[in-house]
Amino acid sequence: MRPHPTGPVQADAAPPEPVGKVYLNPSVPIPEDLPVPLFRRPFVCAATALLAALLVLSGCSLDPLDVGQGADPGAAHLRDGARVATLPQDDPVPVEQDPVAAPQAQRIVALDRNGTLGATVYALGLGKNMVGRDRSTTFPAAQTVPEVTDAGHAVNIEKVLAQNPTIVLASEDINPAGALGQLRAAHIPVAVFTGKRSVAGTPRLIRDIATALGAEAAGEKLVARTQAQIQAARDALPDPTGDPTIAFLYIRGDRLILLAGPNSGADDLITALGGRDAGTEAGLTASFTTVSTESLMRADPQVILVMTQGAESVGGLDKVAALPAIAGTRAGRADRVIAMDETQVLAFGPDTGLVLQALGKAIYR
Repeated sequence: MRPHPTGPVQADAAPPEPVGKVYLNPSVPIPEDLPVPLFRRPFVCAATALLAALLVLSGCSLDPLDVGQGADPGAAHLRDGARVATLPQDDPVPVEQDPVAAPQAQRIVALDRNGTLGATVYALGLGKNMVGRDRSTTFPAAQTVPEVTDAGHAVNIEKVLAQNPTIVLASEDINPAGALGQLRAAHIPVAVFTGKRSVAGTPRLIRDIATALGAEAAGEKLVARTQAQIQAARDALPDPTGDPTIAFLYIRGDRLILLAGPNSGADDLITALGGRDAGTEAGLTASFTTVSTESLMRADPQVILVMTQGAESVGGLDKVAALPAIAGTRAGRADRVIAMDETQVLAFGPDTGLVLQALGKAIYR
């Protein structure tokens, strides 16, 4: 999965518009192909409404974060230096090798913008039954499964039908909009799941997938294991954590930086890690917003989370802290940039606890 900008970036950016504590940079287009839950469709209308709403807020009195340049309160528990957070294994670990499942689970196609559905199928022990996958289901065990989505995560109906599936598992935000209706018209059972993902919502998602496949017993085992791993990750955090301000940035090249905010999934991840979401603290009202250098300087995060692929787009993890928008922040000065693969960091699937553990170890001493 390689999200990318959908339009040219202008060389000469106009001065950013002040929006409360955030500066919206209208010269940089927001990509349509962002990993959910960071970004949700329909985008065009939502983006227009967002811009209008934010401009209305420009008259509000929102105080900037009370953090002086050079000061780094609450950083005693934080590790300095850039790191890549990785999971202990590449493939989801099956909770059972041959679980009881319904007849419709014989030939499974999983369609999701994050790869969460496919990962859950494997974690339930039904990986051998998966005959079609999305572009985001990239772990090694799934590489022999035919890919049935095209660029932009668009479902290729012909490829799906060619797999003769007995059931299709799909996220509600999969595109194109009429794809699932076409599959139903072909008399293929389709189970649709929420595209809104979070730490708290992970057990429900696992149960829903297991129920659709008639593998409820395996689902309960997987829920128990996942909840235990989430709790272990929380128990491993320093107490207190110091409530560090953490920013989740979507980066594609040095001209495109978007800050995650409320309801992005990143805010929930950061809260679970004992931090404060920089986008929420800065007054963002959207899940994902194009922001300027001034905006990040005002937010002044102590830690920055990025996707590994985003770091690669600017020349590697060691180059992220040197980006103009980041270099002057507390995170930039201490090189506190943590990267994790885009198919893992916001998946909120069966490895959620392991994701939290890996990020916690990378962030804290």
